[in-house]
Amino acid sequence: MAAHLRGTLDPPLREYRVTVPETVDVPALRARMGLSQAAFARRFGIDVTALQAWEQGRRRPDRTARVLLAVIAREPAAVQRALAAE
Repeated sequence: MAAHLRGTLDPPLREYRVTVPETVDVPALRARMGLSQAAFARRFGIDVTALQAWEQGRRRPDRTARVLLAVIAREPAAVQRALAAE
């Protein structure tokens, strides 16, 4: 208690459950944002040919891409801030 009052004790991290979506409706996400394929890819650092393949059903986003797409769906500004050149 004394360490906490002095500010030398970090509060415990909250536990949470990570849920990675099995599928992402990439065309709907992009349309909701009002962006072309090229603009969406450029804004979020995604290869435009990969984006096209996802949208055309030739490929499926891997787990890491689905995580990124889930964050874009909920917090696009946070992704933009994180990826912005300084």
